[in-house]
Amino acid sequence: MDLNFSKVERNGPITIVTLSRPEVYNALHTDAHFELQKVFDDFSADPAQWVAIVTGAGDKAFCAGNDLKWQAAGGKRGWDKGGFAGLTSRFDCDKPIIAAVNGVAMGGGFEIALACDLIIASENATFALPEPRVGLAALAGGLHRLPRQIGLKRAMGMILTARHVSAKEGHELGFVNEVVPQGEALAGALRWAEMITKNSPMSIRASKQTIQKGLAVSLEQAIEEQRDYPAVKAMVASQDYVEGPKAFSEKRPPKWVGK
Repeated sequence: MDLNFSKVERNGPITIVTLSRPEVYNALHTDAHFELQKVFDDFSADPAQWVAIVTGAGDKAFCAGNDLKWQAAGGKRGWDKGGFAGLTSRFDCDKPIIAAVNGVAMGGGFEIALACDLIIASENATFALPEPRVGLAALAGGLHRLPRQIGLKRAMGMILTARHVSAKEGHELGFVNEVVPQGEALAGALRWAEMITKNSPMSIRASKQTIQKGLAVSLEQAIEEQRDYPAVKAMVASQDYVEGPKAFSEKRPPKWVGK
């Protein structure tokens, strides 16, 4: 696939996706959304790829969100079923996705990061949902994910003021997993991804799916139904399910095959 607005690199079982419109702080428009939909469709479907990292081109921005100049000039708005950047409405991917936030993450850019499972942010990263300042609202998931991730009052404090939040404060609020020196967001995310890949990908997918489905129902229902979740069934039926205990008993590193 020819890529015009993003770059894809594969490092073993890790896919690195770079949002690449640095001339507009990696802000996204319709064509970019549809391109990224295909990128993440390919990642989701590739059994050899276990973890994805999303970052931005250049050293100033992760993603400035919706390309407002494109919109103001009459450019059409819209995205595929996966949502903004092919991610914010993607609820069927059980593989971990990490945001390596290397600068500005505004509006839709922050919503992309919130849709990821982990956020690794450089010291110069800045987060906000500033849509009310331009007559819009964060309807690509931000208004729903942020309260769920940091609590209602803290989220209201960010959303109703549209204020900017530093990486340090983001870590204190709880939506950033780790703050790293400027220029090291991708390296930090790769370190986390490599730790994840030491585990069985079948177990990781089962864990992510169980968390996601379980949070949508009561605790009692979640525990009662978890063994019927597709990723949990796949884990139990996998070669990795046999390999893990066997490797432990033989005192050797496991050889995960992801199936």
